Amino acid sequence: MFWKSVVGKLAITILLLVSFVLLILSILLLEFFENFHIEEAEKDMLQTATKVSVLVEQNDDKSVILETTNRVKDPRSRVAILFDDGEIWVSDSADENLSELERSWIENERDLTRVVTNNKEIRKQIILPNTEMEAMIVGTPIDRSGGAIFVYQSLDVIDQTKAETTKIIFLAAGIAIILTTIFAFFLSTRITSPLIKMREAAFDLTRGEFNTKVPILTHDEIGGLALAFNRMGRQLKFHINALRQEKEQLSGIVSSMADGVMTLNRNGDMIVTNPPAERFIEDWYFENNLKMNDENRKLPSELNEILQEVIDGEKEALHELNVQGRSFVMLMTPLYDQSYVRGAVAVIRDMTEERRLDKLRKDFIANVSHELRTPISMLQGYSEAIVDNIAESKEEKNELAQIIHEESLRMGRLVNELLDLARMEAGHIQLNKETMEVEAYVQRIMKKFNGIANDNQIELVLTMDITEPEALFDPDRIEQVFTNLTDNAIRHTAEGGFVKVHIECSKNELHVAIEDSGSGIPEEDLPFVFERFYKADKSRTRNKEKKGTGLGLAIARNIIDAHNGKIFVKSKVNQGTTFSFKIPQNY
Repeated sequence: MFWKSVVGKLAITILLLVSFVLLILSILLLEFFENFHIEEAEKDMLQTATKVSVLVEQNDDKSVILETTNRVKDPRSRVAILFDDGEIWVSDSADENLSELERSWIENERDLTRVVTNNKEIRKQIILPNTEMEAMIVGTPIDRSGGAIFVYQSLDVIDQTKAETTKIIFLAAGIAIILTTIFAFFLSTRITSPLIKMREAAFDLTRGEFNTKVPILTHDEIGGLALAFNRMGRQLKFHINALRQEKEQLSGIVSSMADGVMTLNRNGDMIVTNPPAERFIEDWYFENNLKMNDENRKLPSELNEILQEVIDGEKEALHELNVQGRSFVMLMTPLYDQSYVRGAVAVIRDMTEERRLDKLRKDFIANVSHELRTPISMLQGYSEAIVDNIAESKEEKNELAQIIHEESLRMGRLVNELLDLARMEAGHIQLNKETMEVEAYVQRIMKKFNGIANDNQIELVLTMDITEPEALFDPDRIEQVFTNLTDNAIRHTAEGGFVKVHIECSKNELHVAIEDSGSGIPEEDLPFVFERFYKADKSRTRNKEKKGTGLGLAIARNIIDAHNGKIFVKSKVNQGTTFSFKIPQNY
């Protein structure tokens, strides 16, 4: 509203101030002019009375005196001459309501009587008898006689003059107020116009438009304020940009972290979360059959207990949590607002892979110990039998020596395969790739297994679908994979079963599939068949004469990975297993 604006307040203040000053000045001027007019009228009347008194003193002819008196007096007044012989003469007046002065009035009015008796001049306002009219009267004595001159007139004359003067004063005051109003609006508008622009610029700043500038029209305090406002805008833009860059940098860092990060207030509301933390919370809600939405950003009750522990104890807390079969470690640290704990920041790390690797390390040590313990025990036992001459005949000693030799070869294979696997997993595998004729290469490998298959009464079938006769790979390493997969298929297939090897070679890839009709691998064991020392002892029939080390499939996977290929397994219990691998030719 206008009355609440600076323009209105300033204009009204100026108008009220000027109006108050004009009111006081008008009252004083009216009082002054009223007294001034009365004094001037009394002075003129007294001057007329003095002239008439001198005229009376100098002339004895009453006719001359009366004629001259009518000429010198004011037409609106009356002159009363009290001669020394007691006669009183009253002149005519243009004011018909002004009654003639009678001798009885003079005798009854003490001040008028004093003029005659005490020879003193008087100036007085009286009410004329029988008329209730207010009048001014002056009197002066006539020297050397007992007479007096009285001049009087109605106050209506003064009132008319006063009314005219009042009109002029009020007219001047009205003109002054109008001019003051115009000046007040002009001044207030000129003063507040830059303020209004600064207000609009301030609204622009609140909307983020930091390039807004206020024009500097003057070099006074308002101009200085506009200059300071523009500097403030530039500083705000600089600091906001700096804060935005820091926020984006921090947001980028937090979002790119592999660990989950959450910022919490004291009430358990999640203020800031990165994608890993959101996935953790979603999994937590899913596991506990709870629904999560954007409006409900509360921390779960179990995690809220950890938050209260951090807030109450004012120290960090470390907890390990299991969600959806994965292991997480949460480190929650208090956030301070000076000395007051305003919340906490939680860092959540997925330790599932570390726990798995730690378990694999322990299993590896246990498996190596187990694999080495058996041949070492046999070597120790049979060698002690030879030393103690338990085997008396040469044939018995040769049999024990043969067992010791086989077990030592088994230990050698285990150690060599462990060394090969370690080099492969460390990335030190070297491939000697050659362009090989696929059909001849595969035929040569399969000939090695024809005798073994026939001995175990297993049908070994080779099929080929070759559109590109040559392929690029390391022949020794791929032969190692062929040998391992085919040997496993034969060893884990019962008599009367089959092993089918299917080869596809195209311009883009070499695809090999080895299928057997063995007992198969349970579904829960399939994800672990390529792990070190995996053996399907629980579900597959083993050839007791040819014991494996449990490293073959792990080595095969590393060889295929080194060729940028992929290896797969499909199996059903009591139906058979299929191992297959693909080697790309266009990399």
